[in-house]
Amino acid sequence: MQARSERTRDNLIQAGARMFAEHGYASATLGRIVAVTGVTKGALYFHFASKDELADAVQQEGGARLVGFLRSQEDAGTPPVQVLIDMTHWLARALREDPLVGAGLRITHECVDRVPPVTDFYRVWNREVLRLLRRAGEAGDLRAAGRSEGAATLLWATVCWLAAVAKTLSADELARRLAASWDLLLTLLVPPDEAVWYRTQAPGHVPAPADVT
Repeated sequence: MQARSERTRDNLIQAGARMFAEHGYASATLGRIVAVTGVTKGALYFHFASKDELADAVQQEGGARLVGFLRSQEDAGTPPVQVLIDMTHWLARALREDPLVGAGLRITHECVDRVPPVTDFYRVWNREVLRLLRRAGEAGDLRAAGRSEGAATLLWATVCWLAAVAKTLSADELARRLAASWDLLLTLLVPPDEAVWYRTQAPGHVPAPADVT
């Protein structure tokens, strides 16, 4: 019984994420979500007393996926600066492929004035960026500029850019531009002779072969 209840809750979160991501917070009604999942309204209200609660659950799950990715990178011994780079590539992919992440960002934008405040995916992101920058600074991997508030602001701007263009560019174009941005950012964040230590392409990326003329 408990496993069935958990599956129902997960299905509602997934359906809510798709609705929020595709139609926005205002248009994603609980009635539409019930129709998509096939559950009764009673079952929905058993798990979520309101649309706000469902939106918070979507946000929390998106944040948990981000944190899970970061922990797996760090557990594998990946240096903090490389984790930051891979973090942005993860987001670029997730915004295109994972409705939980796309919905999380859209809910944040559309519910900025909600009282009580909506659970904020950006806060999770910002917290993790600051933590990784602190770790990198403690390890001696950053220039003075990389330890400044400006570094965190640049990474914040990168996230905002990703959210704006993730679905307007092809996956390859987005990955290429993000890598090019990191080629520049590294010159500001890390000592000049250490920028070459880091991979700016997405993990597992295979560059397209050069044209032969």
